[in-house]
Amino acid sequence: MSMIRDLRAVVRPSSRVSLRKDTSTPYDTTRDPATPSAVVDCAVYRDGARVQSAAPLSPQEAMRLVRRDGGFVWIGLHEPTEAEFAGIASEFGLHPLAVEDAVQAHQRPKLERYDDSLFTVFKTIHYVEHDRLTANSEVVETGEVMCFTGRDFFITVRHGGQGSLRALRHRLQDDPELLAKGPSAVLHSIADHVVDGYIAVADAVQDDIDEVETEVFSPGRRGVSRGVDSARIYQLKREVLEFKRAVAPLLRPMQLLSERPMRLVDPDIQKYFRDVADHLARVQEQVLGFDELLNSILQANLAQASVAQNEDMRKITAWAAIIAVPTMVCGVYGMNFKYMPELHWKYGYPVIMGVTVVLCLGIHRTLKRNGWL
Repeated sequence: MSMIRDLRAVVRPSSRVSLRKDTSTPYDTTRDPATPSAVVDCAVYRDGARVQSAAPLSPQEAMRLVRRDGGFVWIGLHEPTEAEFAGIASEFGLHPLAVEDAVQAHQRPKLERYDDSLFTVFKTIHYVEHDRLTANSEVVETGEVMCFTGRDFFITVRHGGQGSLRALRHRLQDDPELLAKGPSAVLHSIADHVVDGYIAVADAVQDDIDEVETEVFSPGRRGVSRGVDSARIYQLKREVLEFKRAVAPLLRPMQLLSERPMRLVDPDIQKYFRDVADHLARVQEQVLGFDELLNSILQANLAQASVAQNEDMRKITAWAAIIAVPTMVCGVYGMNFKYMPELHWKYGYPVIMGVTVVLCLGIHRTLKRNGWL
């Protein structure tokens, strides 16, 4: 196992690394007009080292070198059109259904096996930094990485503005023992890289949920802020759902790669897919926990709003009861009858006013003691 003793250090970046938009220059096609402009990089690897060439290789030239001298070719593409991908698909004998999925994108994470290749779809997740979570905040952005794994080739097709594999390619090139294992080593490295991105995003989303939870249950929250909190919780729940759609479907493909022998996957590399599957299972548990916690927070927030409304109604009712006493007295003495009690008594007015004040104070004290005011 000495050949892959440094596998973990090579393919696992820091758990807090966020996936950033790829700003690299597209593949230089000035020497070969037939080379698709979507090609970001094309290289031949033999015995774990990148074969140097005087000029950039086209996919067809790279494949001819591999068939003649051995090794494998790694081609990276970014959002190719159907016309740009047609030549590569024909050269490497890719299945038409997989080619269609790779060009159209918007696929679920999956693993499909064809006669001479594996087709794997990964959803990349990028955490969107924000100063404060609002009802319109975008928390996560998704992209896609689609991988074609063959005996002597590895093709990646990226969609979206983030999830660049340039740094990963450089790290792998620094470990010739790992690259000597062939295309399956690259597949594992990408899977591990994507899942590490999930872990980083899960930690960041946890911070957002903690912030919302603290605000929901903090004392002294009043009025309209409850409505804002409900919108923020709902928005965060939508983002977690998008995260869940990227993580949950990928668990089965990772289990297959780690448990079922495949002739295109090196046995030494296959063992390390178990670690990826374990990390992915942990992230899935986190995401499911996020969903349940947000449900509880949303329900608690709505319950608090309902309780607050009930409290407001009790206060309104209590003050209406107090005001009813002078209203009744004024209503009685406002009637146009000639013979009414105490109309001509010298102390009638102050006595009636005093009785009214005493009754109002008594009702106020009783309601306050019972928690209505």
